[in-house]
Amino acid sequence: MSSLSESMARFNGRRYHVYNDWVKNAYGGRLQKVSVDAGFTCPNRDGSLGVGGCTYCNNEGFSPSYLRQQRDLVAQIDTGIEFMRRRYPRSRGFLAYFQSYSNTYDDLDKLKECYGIALAHPDISGIVIGTRPDCLPEETLDYLAELSTHTLVELEIGIESCNDEVLRECLRGHDFACTQEAIRRAARRGLFITGHLLLGLPLETHDSLIDGARALSGLPLDALKFHQLQIVRGTRLANQYRAAPACLSLLDPECYLDRVIDMLEHLPPNIKIQRLGSEVPPDVLVSPDWGMRLSKFPAHLEARLQARNTWQGRLFADTPQASNSPTSG
Repeated sequence: MSSLSESMARFNGRRYHVYNDWVKNAYGGRLQKVSVDAGFTCPNRDGSLGVGGCTYCNNEGFSPSYLRQQRDLVAQIDTGIEFMRRRYPRSRGFLAYFQSYSNTYDDLDKLKECYGIALAHPDISGIVIGTRPDCLPEETLDYLAELSTHTLVELEIGIESCNDEVLRECLRGHDFACTQEAIRRAARRGLFITGHLLLGLPLETHDSLIDGARALSGLPLDALKFHQLQIVRGTRLANQYRAAPACLSLLDPECYLDRVIDMLEHLPPNIKIQRLGSEVPPDVLVSPDWGMRLSKFPAHLEARLQARNTWQGRLFADTPQASNSPTSG
């Protein structure tokens, strides 16, 4: 268990480990992610595991509009960098973020071709690859490990929940044991691993989130992203919500931030926090509308941490390190 003074010294005066602070210290400035869509699909969409995807999934809700207008990877990168340079003029460099669907779900030659196009761009300093834990065969991990010896490679694995009952309910198509195995296999190769969590899924409880944080604390993760559940048009969850709104208990901002904090308390201090939430375009968002920009989240989280007199890792020493088995509701 760390003290508040130790934690704030480690976290540059904050109460949690901010990824962007770490990047600036490690690389001499901000590295901005530029989303690209290489046209990959997902085993939960192409019939291998299912069709239609997870109950909450519609990538249009989380992808920049230019990805729907341009198919050429170089054109996507050019457009994305132009936008990011206006928004973040002090960025030191740019990373190609393979974001849409499962970006390791294809044969290795196709992956090499797509990653190679991005890395050949003169303004790209590395790649970030978003994927599922069940789409990481050994040969792909071996290739990413080799690639990471001469360029920046960040692997983003969709965890979403550590609770098998929740994963089944949202038709995820794999269990938490699969996630644990994927993280460990990637870590053995020295890859930088970010986990993606989705708070507020059906059947998820406060207790199961805490159990999940304890399980995650024993895994070799480098970073985490927190997102709130948002109901997006064109999803099974949107259909369920329209038919029976009471079937979903959507989180309000204060409750959401409290749940993030409850998890942070059990996470080790070395895990960097990349994101605290997400924004869905109004034309595809069904609910909830918080009326709050994502840029406001860090200040709200810091204020809430201060009000609760807590910080990331406060309860980490109390976390059983053997708690790595799948949780159940």
